[in-house]
Amino acid sequence: MKDLNASEIMTRPVISAKRNTPIRDIALQLMSGSYSGMPITDEKGNILGIVTELDILDWVNSGGEMLRTLAGDIMKTEVVTAPPEMTLTDLIGLMKKHNIIRVPIAKNRKLVGIVSRSDILRHLIEPEFVTNL
Repeated sequence: MKDLNASEIMTRPVISAKRNTPIRDIALQLMSGSYSGMPITDEKGNILGIVTELDILDWVNSGGEMLRTLAGDIMKTEVVTAPPEMTLTDLIGLMKKHNIIRVPIAKNRKLVGIVSRSDILRHLIEPEFVTNL
C-alpha cells in the first residue's frame, strides 16, 4: 500500500456546525448524510468541538431535549485531529488508539478536511477493483 497523506483522501469541504446550532438540526444532517459526527467550528473555521450521533443519543436518553439544546451544550471539546500531512498508516493508528470513526484534518486548528474509516477503506479497495476488471 502506498502511504498517502491525509490531504490526498480527505473529504472537503467539511459540513460543520456552529456552537449555537440546535442539536436537532445536527441530528437531521447526520441522518441525511453518510457521516456519524459533525465538527463544531467558530466563524473563522477553527475547531471548537465535535458532536456525534452517540452524543445526541446519550443526551436524549438522559432526559435532555433536542429542540432546546445547542451544539455547544453537548459537544466534546477534546477533539482528536490530524494535520494534512499525516500518513494513512499513522492516521489508522490514531483512529485505533482513540477508537474513533473519523478524524478532522486541521491546519493551525482550522478545519480543512475530514477522513473517516470508510474513506480509507474506499481508497484501499478502489485500486483493487480497477486492477481486477
